[in-house]
Amino acid sequence: MDHRIHQVAQQYKLQLPATKKTENAEPKTAFKDVLAEQSTLKISKHASERMSERNIHLNEKQWQTLESKMLEAKQKGITDSLVVMDHAALLVSAKNNTIVTAMDREEATSRIFTNINGTILIND
Repeated sequence: MDHRIHQVAQQYKLQLPATKKTENAEPKTAFKDVLAEQSTLKISKHASERMSERNIHLNEKQWQTLESKMLEAKQKGITDSLVVMDHAALLVSAKNNTIVTAMDREEATSRIFTNINGTILIND
């Protein structure tokens, strides 16, 4: 046999002792529950401060309308949007389901809004 050829020892698969899989004590969360959590509208700290400073309040019906329109906008591919309501204008991130900032309607009339790719008009 040629001295340059070395015989490689056969490798064996390491066998570990079998372990039992333990059941998690936490119940599994359904996909629709996770989706519902993700679809709830959040308010950034900045927007919360602006809403309180400018005395902007939304009732339950307005929140529901805003959430449904945001979901619709997200499905259409809108990521950042201006929401114009009767008494307020909100800059929202549909991608993050977050209200970024808020201003009253009169203040919004003299503004130029940039970095948005959609507008939502809501009549209260």
